This record gives sequence, C-alpha cells and structure tokens, in this order.
Amino acid sequence: MTVTYTARVANARFCGFSKLLLAWKGSIYKVLYKEFLAFFAMYTAISITYRFVLYDDQKRYFEKLAIYCNHYASLIPMSFVLGFYVTLVVNRWWSQYTSIPLPDRLMCILSGGLQGSDERGRLLRRTMMRYASLSALLILRSVSTAVFKRFPTMDHVVEAGFMSREERKKFESLQSPYNKFWIPCVWFTNLAAVARCEGRIKDDHTLTLLLEELNGFRGKCSMLFHYDMISVPLVYTQVVTLAVYSFFLVCLIGRQFLDPNQGYPGHDLDLYVPIFTLLQFFFYAGWLKVAEQLINPFGEDDDDFETNWLIDRNFQVSMMAVDEMYGDLPMMERDRYWNDSNPRPPYTAATLFVLRKPSFQGSTFDMAIPKEEMHFQPLEDIAENMEESSSYHPNMALFNRLLNAAPSPTGLMGGALRRTSAQLQRLRHSPSIDQCTSDDDDDDDDESVQIGKGGSLPSGLGQDTQSTVSSVRDAKGLRTPLLEVQFGANTERQRHSVFNEKKEMSEVEEKSDEELYIREEREEVESTVGEIQAPSSRLLRPPQSSRETSTRSASAIPFTSCHRSAFTFHPAADSSLEHCSSQPAINHNRAVPTIPKPPLGGNKKSFLTVPSHNEPQRFRSVSMGSELTGS
Repeated sequence: MTVTYTARVANARFCGFSKLLLAWKGSIYKVLYKEFLAFFAMYTAISITYRFVLYDDQKRYFEKLAIYCNHYASLIPMSFVLGFYVTLVVNRWWSQYTSIPLPDRLMCILSGGLQGSDERGRLLRRTMMRYASLSALLILRSVSTAVFKRFPTMDHVVEAGFMSREERKKFESLQSPYNKFWIPCVWFTNLAAVARCEGRIKDDHTLTLLLEELNGFRGKCSMLFHYDMISVPLVYTQVVTLAVYSFFLVCLIGRQFLDPNQGYPGHDLDLYVPIFTLLQFFFYAGWLKVAEQLINPFGEDDDDFETNWLIDRNFQVSMMAVDEMYGDLPMMERDRYWNDSNPRPPYTAATLFVLRKPSFQGSTFDMAIPKEEMHFQPLEDIAENMEESSSYHPNMALFNRLLNAAPSPTGLMGGALRRTSAQLQRLRHSPSIDQCTSDDDDDDDDESVQIGKGGSLPSGLGQDTQSTVSSVRDAKGLRTPLLEVQFGANTERQRHSVFNEKKEMSEVEEKSDEELYIREEREEVESTVGEIQAPSSRLLRPPQSSRETSTRSASAIPFTSCHRSAFTFHPAADSSLEHCSSQPAINHNRAVPTIPKPPLGGNKKSFLTVPSHNEPQRFRSVSMGSELTGS
C-alpha cells in the first residue's frame, strides 16, 4: 500500500515534519542506505591508503591531485541538471495517476440511462459494465508489474470472472499484432446500440452521452499505454546519472583531508570523517533516487500506485451501481429543517469555536470612511466640476507651448514674426475654429482658407480680450468681413487700388456683390503679402483713421488666397483685433514664410502689451517675447 501520512501533517505543529523522519517504509533511508554505505566505504579506503600506505613523494602527488579534483568538481551543474529532471518526473508521475480509468461517471450514466428492471435489462447493464472493467484490466495488466503478476495469462482473467470463455474465444480470434485492450469497448458500443433498438435507452441524447463517456474511459486507457511506451528520453536519464556519479567519484579524492603540516589552503583541519560531503551525497543521490522511484509508478515500490486495489474497488463499485442500486430509492420525507428558514446544522463540543468567529462579509466590510465624504453630491455640481476640469487645465498651455515651439531660423525679430504668424494659424486648430488651409507657393490652384468663428482662448493670457476670426464657408455666400488690419508702408496706395478695382467691377453687371467682395479681399491679400516679402518694406502701425471704416460683423466670411500664410486684417470703427496666446501653434503641413528682419529704429510696439477697449484704432496682439517695430 502507498505510504500515506496526510493525517499526520493535517495541522502544522512544532517539528511536524521531524516526526516523519523516523518512518522507515517509503523513506529515503530505505532507498539510499546501500549507496550511502558504498560511498563511505570507498572514501574510507582511499583515506587509509593515503595516510598509511603511500610514501611521502606519493603523498605529495596525491595531495596535488586532491586539490585539482576539488577545484574542478564544482563545474558539474548538479543542482541545475537534477532540478529539471526531477520536476519533469514528478509531473509525469501525477499525470499517469490521473490517466487511470475510473468507472464512476460511466456507471452513473449507465444506471440512469439504460432502463428495465427485468432480467434482460439487468443483464445488459452488468455486461456493459463488465466490458468496461475488462478493458481497464487489460491495459493495467500491460503496464503494471503487480497486475501482471496477479493475472499472468488470459486464463487467469477468465477464471477471475472478467471474461467468459466464449468472449475469450472471440477475443483471441480477432488477429491483431497490437494491444487489444480496446476490443471490450467496441463490444460495449455494440451492446448500447442493441439497447437503443430495444427501446431501453429512451432517446438518442442519452445514447450519445453514454458513448461519449465511454470514449473518455477508453481515452484514459490509451494514455496509460502511451505513457508506458513513451518514456523520458534515455539521454536525459543518462546525463543526470553520469553527472551525479561522476561528481561523487571526484569527491572521493577531492574531499580527502590532507596533511595540515603541508599548509595547503583550506586544509587546516584533519577530521577523518567528511561530514558535509556525506550530507551532500545524501541530498543529491537521494534526489536521484526520488526520480528513480517516480519515473515508473506502476511497479512494486512502496510509493507506487496500488493498481490491484484499484481493480478490486472499481469492479465492485461499478457492479453495485448498475445492478443492486438500479431503481433503488429511499422513501422521500421532509427533512428536519422543513419549516426552518435559517437551517443550521449542529456543532460538537470540539467545533464550538467556529460559532464564535464572525461571518466573513468581504475585505472592505470594516473599511472606515469619514462622515463628510459619505454625503451624496448633487448631479448638477458634479456635471459643472467635470466641465471645468475638461475645459481647462493649468498645465496644458505650458505643455502645448513646449511641444509646438520651434527655434527661429531668421534671427530674433524674424523668429518673433514667425511665431506671430504661427499664432494666427493656431486659431484654426482650436476646438471652436475651423480648419485653415492654403496653397504652397508652387501651386497655382486656389484653395479656400477657413478661419472659424471667434472662440475662447486656451491660455490664461489676455483673457480680458475677445478673439474673433473669419471663417471661409461657401464661396457664393455673402458674409461681412472681420476687422481689416494692414501691415505695410503704402496703406493709402492699397486703399486707392482697391477703390479703383471696385469702381471697375461695379461696371460689370454680371458680377454679384459677393464676387466683388471676394475680388477685393484677394487683391488686398496679394498686395499685403508682396509688401511683407519685400526686403525693403517696413512694418508700420495701423492708421489712426480706421474709425471711418464701417464696422464688420464677427461672423465667418469666405475669401480665397493664392499665397500662403496671407492673413490681412483692417481695423474697423470702434473695434480692434485682440489675439492673445501664450503658445504658438505650428502647422507642420505648411512652412511659415520667412519675413525679413525690419531695420533698427522707429517706434517699438511690444506684443506683450494688452491695450484696453478704449483704444479701438490700435492693433492688439499678445505673444510671448515678441516685439513689432513700426515706423
């Protein structure tokens, strides 16, 4: 019988495992004591020879050999090789046990699925269950030495009652060079088909369930056969065995106690008995013995599987389930807790401590929360807090500025103007501003540039101002332009050219007012961009007579541009453009035109200055570290 000590280690006590060290059956002492005595005897023989037989010069040579062996013995990877090997063997050992076929599931389905309390029904159930037990017996007889010793021939199987003589003749008449443990399973399926035709198995679902369970039973029999045929690779076992044996053969010489008078390092003591070497042999060789015992658990070792006991148990239980217990039901009656809504079974005096323990409600059941945090908050306040947190973050402006800022390639003033242009482009990337696109210098096709309606500024700078931008919609829709601001030296000349252009276009009756306005804006954009790109141009302040111009609405207007980055604005009466931003936004799809550095001198107007609403004629723009020089 397998050595079982589960009850002795059910509770952890002082020196609980130490009490198991005195057991002999199934112990490491019983398995290893012969190898241990042989190793110690060889070590003693070599030690006596070194001390009393060898001459002095021979002793010196032996001592050098011992130091050499002890130095290189550590190169053998004992722990690594043995650890993987024993882990593989233990996993294989348990998998083989779970592959032993058990008839419990099959007998329950057969007892409930095959109907009939008469002689015919009883005969069908017992015969089918005997076929299943016969199949398990045949496979265990093929893999287990203990079962084979119990049933060495087929005559013993017939005499034991697992097979009739007619069935044996049928079994032996089927010629096959392979193991024929599967034949009783086929007989089982044929008999189940007969029972279905006779109506003893009521429906096909029950027949399918019965055959599926039989296939699982047969699959476990097949797994045992394959485990017996496919062993752990021989080379792995040889490597492990050679590693252990060679290590301790080297230790027979390398672990000898040498003469302390010679002054060898690490040989100051002469203890005669190598205690730690013997312990090391006990552990490593014992580890190898564990693998040797578990690699085939169907033998006759103390810890091998009790296959004969399993055969007896399975056969007796299965026959009782399908025969004596068929249709055997105890009388139903009300249980003792019939009228009790909270039934509780009684406790003995040894288990009363369970009642004193509180019932587990969950790991957060005793969590403490302050009273001020337990009050429900109105949904309106929660929605407002969510809107505020999603609309603005104090670090978002600085974060975007660090991501989008780029060094200026044209110097300090050129970089300032470039960042100013990038800020104008940034308006189209804000959530409330439409996308703005323009053509490259090399493209001849016109693309509509869209600037969205005025939206809130994302940064904290210039929050007292209002940012209003134009947005291009349909080219045919008549929109009122935004504030018109011009940067250039010949503002009056531009207005004169625009006036002449309007006068010429008014003579054409086919043009609508929308087309006139579109042409006007195109001419203004072309003239302004030409002045900005001219190296001799200067940036002047907007004229003070902008009050005379009509006030434009802040709605989006359509205009087209054939030049890139052409943003031209004119100050309207009692209105001013206020663009405040702490971060330049750079559109990577378009390059910002290089604006020449204006000459020194003149009045400097800082973009950091945010004018009030009392100065409508001035163009107000806020940019981090930007200055605009005007005449």
